[in-house]
Amino acid sequence: MDKENSNAVEKQSLIAQASGLKNKDYVAYALGDTGCCLVFGLVTTLLQRYYTDVLLLHPLYIMLMFVVARIWDAVNDPIMGRICDTIKTSRWGRYRPWFLYGSVPLALSGILMFINWWGDGITAGSVGVSVYAAVTYVLFGMCYTVIQIPYGSLASVVTLDEKERSKLSIWRSVGAAVGSMPVMIIGMVAFKSANEETGETGGVNYTILIIGVIVLCIIGLAMLLIAFFGNKERVKAVDKVVEKGATMAAFKKLFKSKSMIAVSLASMLLLAGQMFIQSFYSYLINFYFGKQGIWTMLPTVLTYFPMAVLMFFTPKLVKKFGKKEVSGAGMALSAIANLAMFFLLFMGTGDAALYIFMVFCLVSGIGLNFFVLQVWAMAADAIDEIEVKTGSRDDGTAYAFFMFFRKLGQALSAIAVGATLLAMGYYETVSTGSFRFSDDQLRLMFILATLIPAAMFGVMAFILLVVYPLSKKKVADLQVQKEEHLRLAVEQGEAAIETEPVFEVERDENKE
Repeated sequence: MDKENSNAVEKQSLIAQASGLKNKDYVAYALGDTGCCLVFGLVTTLLQRYYTDVLLLHPLYIMLMFVVARIWDAVNDPIMGRICDTIKTSRWGRYRPWFLYGSVPLALSGILMFINWWGDGITAGSVGVSVYAAVTYVLFGMCYTVIQIPYGSLASVVTLDEKERSKLSIWRSVGAAVGSMPVMIIGMVAFKSANEETGETGGVNYTILIIGVIVLCIIGLAMLLIAFFGNKERVKAVDKVVEKGATMAAFKKLFKSKSMIAVSLASMLLLAGQMFIQSFYSYLINFYFGKQGIWTMLPTVLTYFPMAVLMFFTPKLVKKFGKKEVSGAGMALSAIANLAMFFLLFMGTGDAALYIFMVFCLVSGIGLNFFVLQVWAMAADAIDEIEVKTGSRDDGTAYAFFMFFRKLGQALSAIAVGATLLAMGYYETVSTGSFRFSDDQLRLMFILATLIPAAMFGVMAFILLVVYPLSKKKVADLQVQKEEHLRLAVEQGEAAIETEPVFEVERDENKE
């Protein structure tokens, strides 16, 4: 580097020197969640219906299986987080290589979940089927963790700039939405409703389902490999021996962070609400409104569609009002829209009620997507706050903590869906080969389908607007404090700016 360029770098802030993303960087980062969500979307949208209608699993068993899997995540996720933070850095970096290591296992586990080895010979409550479902579901969760926790941590080493991280969060959310869309096509074609006129009993077209699952898993694998080659870790890790007890100390800092707890709880409810809508609305549209095909997945499409527009306006709104403020207002709008759906109960099951229901789905999606687009940036802000206050940073551990709450959201969704199906006697009806329900069953289905998301989104609005402390002003102050923290680290020889330039921070090699 010549003297003129060297002086220019010196005048640049340390945060600016470790930033500077281009469009290709945002796209490459987004493809990581596109690949993951092509597989994860199978779980959020199709798995519950597959378990009840094809494998004939009892909703109570499904609910318990999901809860037990989340208990295992309480062990599995922190282990993965500490591995990320303490493993020796490879020539590809610390977090990026996990795209390479985990992509094939994730794709294979996704396919295994949906393989029906028993064909039409399945009997309700079969022990073998139940055990196979549990083992493959837990295996998928572990493979998903292997990629998702390093992927979340990657945002912290791709750039240090708060505005670029906000854009990364938007691109990641868009990538996730793109990855979640194709699975809806499978649901539209594979899920059938009962039809009194034709004599169809409803259920699932398994051939279409399994072909779709295999195709999406293979495409997801390809996307993850592209993400591996397209991303770059600009913040380089320096390995260092860690003292005994560092893991416990890292988690204590997370539990003491009001910002991290608040954004984690809000994210938990976000995922719970999203998964409840994606899983349960398939039942609702099929059996309450008596529609199939595109109608089955239209609520999910309308929930995600606003993102295509909001991604262009959200950065401006965030710049003017702040992430906390925009996200909280959006969730309040979603809560009101879902509460309004409840009153459609008095309009019956006709087309007019269905059309208005879809309008409310769109309004709910508008509000929801403000937080969806910013949730990852808000988590990064919380991690920055911990670093500034405590002087230490453990990205993998922090994202393991954050992702565990999101997985609790999956369990909460499973409980909500399972409890609703149990309350309306779904299993007793389906296990007899009938997919026709009484008026009382359908009314209860509609009531719970609207009030449960309304309650979740209302609580989220309260958490974001009242509990989460990082307002627009506090985030701006945090950037100044972070710059001072980095500069002090450089002066003390604990960090260095390379000529590319990239910022080096200390990381720990696990010696516990």
